[in-house]
Amino acid sequence: MTVSRREFCAGIGALAITGAARNTWGAEHSSAYQLVAQTDRNRILRAARQYLPQRIETITAVPAPPGSPGGLHDFYSQADYFWPDPKNPDGPYINRDGQSNPLNFNNHRAVMIQLSVRMPALTAAWLLTGDSQYAQQAGNYLRAWFVTTATRMNPNLQFAQAVKGVSTGRSYGIIDTLHLVEVARAASFLGRETFSPAEIESVKQWFREYLAWLKTSAPGQKERDALNNHATCWALQASEFARLIGDEETRDEIRRWFAGTLLTSQLAEDGSFPKELTRTKPYSYSIFNFDVMAGLAQSLKGSGMDLTTFSLPDGRGLCRAAAFLYPYLKDKSKWPYSKDVEHFDTLPVRSPGLLFAGLACRRAEYIALWKTLNPDPTDNEIIRNYPIRQPLLWV
Repeated sequence: MTVSRREFCAGIGALAITGAARNTWGAEHSSAYQLVAQTDRNRILRAARQYLPQRIETITAVPAPPGSPGGLHDFYSQADYFWPDPKNPDGPYINRDGQSNPLNFNNHRAVMIQLSVRMPALTAAWLLTGDSQYAQQAGNYLRAWFVTTATRMNPNLQFAQAVKGVSTGRSYGIIDTLHLVEVARAASFLGRETFSPAEIESVKQWFREYLAWLKTSAPGQKERDALNNHATCWALQASEFARLIGDEETRDEIRRWFAGTLLTSQLAEDGSFPKELTRTKPYSYSIFNFDVMAGLAQSLKGSGMDLTTFSLPDGRGLCRAAAFLYPYLKDKSKWPYSKDVEHFDTLPVRSPGLLFAGLACRRAEYIALWKTLNPDPTDNEIIRNYPIRQPLLWV
């Protein structure tokens, strides 16, 4: 079912309380911004007040275990789905797809997720209130991670998702910095009220160097060419990092990739992601890839074709993907495929894809469902695959 523009706008109006949300940074007071501000204002301010006094940690505060590759400033993680071999306990780890090993080193990822939760929330609170203390603390996170010599992270992911006895780092590990996407998005709203010009340039230079590594290194190129959610996640990262530094050439390349490769190689005509459906966690990976694809389309708005509304001649696009998933986000019991081997009971959570598709495809029922779902999951596995937490920064 489709609705007219008048019906859609009426639906949005019913969802949002009358009255313009206070938008101190001077952007257009769009109905989408008002909707998200009204929905999330209390949530954002409650979280931001909690994060203001919290200690800021980077990867240097939680060194990798002895014998790990790299140095103090190199991000390190171990592949989630690899375990000791019962037949050879001291030998190379073996894969158990979809089953995360809780004993693997996860501290670098944990502090990066902490960054991705706190810094965008503080930025969103500043946008809503104009209170500079929120902007200052958001800026302190950026200084610690990307500027300060003693605590900054090196701009590469050479040692991510290592596998004991197999590899000191893999291309798949690049998905770990998906948690920098919303950090980069938030950073684009901060300026001289938070940083000196030299510090602004230092933050941008970090992302410039990391984007170059993503595009030119062997792991980065392999991840870019993956045929499932890993490529979508690579593209969302590259798009937002390029947005921050003003690299429209890279963003144009990704726009062409979205239309010419992502939709043709990953999305079926019924709106499903067949490669995700073959996994041991088909429900969560389908939602995850949809959310990242929707975030990518939203990220690329601004010039060129609008990929939130674009579709191939056969109808494949964001709206088709949303139509496929919506019934199962609304009622998980209707999911006709295998249940996930882990964490099925903690899903669904609030899907940013529902919001972005609801706005783009003029489907008020998507937005109504989005408002009812949990925006702040506590399951660590769900958090690991939940990169967009502050949609206020995206609309």
